[in-house]
Amino acid sequence: MADSWIRVIILEDHPMMRETLEARLVTHSDDMLVLYAGPSIEDAQVLAARSDVNCVILDLDLGDGTSFTENLEQVLSIGAPILIVSANASPSAVQLAMSRGVKGYVSKQSPPEEFIRAFDAVLTDQVYVSTDLAAMMSAEAGGRVSLSAQEQRALMLYSSGMKLDAVARRMGVSSATAKEYIRRVRMKYAAAGNPAPTKIELYRKAHEEGLL
Repeated sequence: MADSWIRVIILEDHPMMRETLEARLVTHSDDMLVLYAGPSIEDAQVLAARSDVNCVILDLDLGDGTSFTENLEQVLSIGAPILIVSANASPSAVQLAMSRGVKGYVSKQSPPEEFIRAFDAVLTDQVYVSTDLAAMMSAEAGGRVSLSAQEQRALMLYSSGMKLDAVARRMGVSSATAKEYIRRVRMKYAAAGNPAPTKIELYRKAHEEGLL
């Protein structure tokens, strides 16, 4: 008989939210097995190395002082589809997460049935963004600076305090390419009438975009 368990990891730092998510999943399917529910990505990685994981449910802010992009990079290494359930719902954060391979993004304000719809979609390799986040992204799309995924990542790393050589190493590109990404970011903000010529101003932009 084939193993029919749906193995899930829940990365969430608030105990009440963890219990709520786990209860919804267990109620949804008798085959649900929560391998780990807690705030530690390292503990989740250890358990994921011992067993197949069908889905990782991730809160972008785990209360550990790290940026959501750093947490996301670690969770991506698990190799399982990711459904983000988070109160940090800036359009830029959603777009960056999706560009990195996240399958679903649901706001914590979404109704329970939408969380289950998103979970089922992610399990079947579909992309799902909750209706409130989709509406927010659509409303802001017209007036926002459009950065590519690589430009967003370069902005996040550079404005977090890294030098360009370190940004290049983290991204796996040449220093010249990293410098070009930052140049394009500055050009796009300047063209939108919101210039950011200094690193401090780039930090402010990254923070406003939800990248830090």
